[in-house]
Amino acid sequence: MISTYVRRIQEVYPNLYIQDVKQNEIGQNNDVFILNQSLVFRFPKYKQGLEKLKRETELLETIKKTVTIQIPYPAYKSFDELEVGKTFMGYKLIEGAPFWKEELLTIKSQNHIDTIASQLVTFLIELHFMDIPKAVVSQKQHESVHSIIEDLFIRIKEKLFPFMRVDAQEKVADKFNTFLNNTHNQNLKKTFIHGDFGAGNIIWNRKENRIAGVIDFGGSGLGDPAYDFAGLLSSYGEEFFEICINLYPNGRQISERVHFYRSTFALQEALHGIDHNDPIAFEDGIKEFR
Repeated sequence: MISTYVRRIQEVYPNLYIQDVKQNEIGQNNDVFILNQSLVFRFPKYKQGLEKLKRETELLETIKKTVTIQIPYPAYKSFDELEVGKTFMGYKLIEGAPFWKEELLTIKSQNHIDTIASQLVTFLIELHFMDIPKAVVSQKQHESVHSIIEDLFIRIKEKLFPFMRVDAQEKVADKFNTFLNNTHNQNLKKTFIHGDFGAGNIIWNRKENRIAGVIDFGGSGLGDPAYDFAGLLSSYGEEFFEICINLYPNGRQISERVHFYRSTFALQEALHGIDHNDPIAFEDGIKEFR
């Protein structure tokens, strides 16, 4: 299977010398390959991902000028034939590994933790306050945050409630209704957001003891900035989240929404499992509600 992808890369870039190839198992929506231990190539697994990757590539070319943390820069791309197995994007590997919570827990210096929080929040401020890139302005992006959450709730009720305990259904319904009935949430200002700002996409350079970069802008677009902080809360817990939110302009005002979004993540994982026929993702997402 790997050889098919390598052949495709060589077809488009015949002068690229490929010495070794390793598949990265993390990708949920993309088949990811590391070439020569220095280049990352992503091939969408599903038809819906083809346009998404094209848009992400255009975004990365724009965002690069705005942010101070390293992000993937699409040096290689193939969008002439929008087909699974033919469409890809490649960039120089950002040295490091995902910044899992275990890594954060090994850091004992409060100053060092504050520095990391500051790096991450500075990145989010740069992203959230930037001019909206052209690639983002599509019809779907004009939907309000309120109607996106409304749609999500409808899909959860239709597709997931049959698998859930009655008390779990009631608890979820209560959280969604509280969010949807809050008049303040009915006209939220959208900014450009990362969309999946969690440990798996934050790269840590252990040798230099610092954040080395941020990857995977596949879920980026217009949205509620609180959503990115929900990724931090989910990944690193309340204590680190508190440090971060206090560094963000008017952070306290978005804190309640952050906790609500955090509560939807497992259900979104279960929905992904149903939509993409991925039983592992479904089980991971639904287990606490069964």
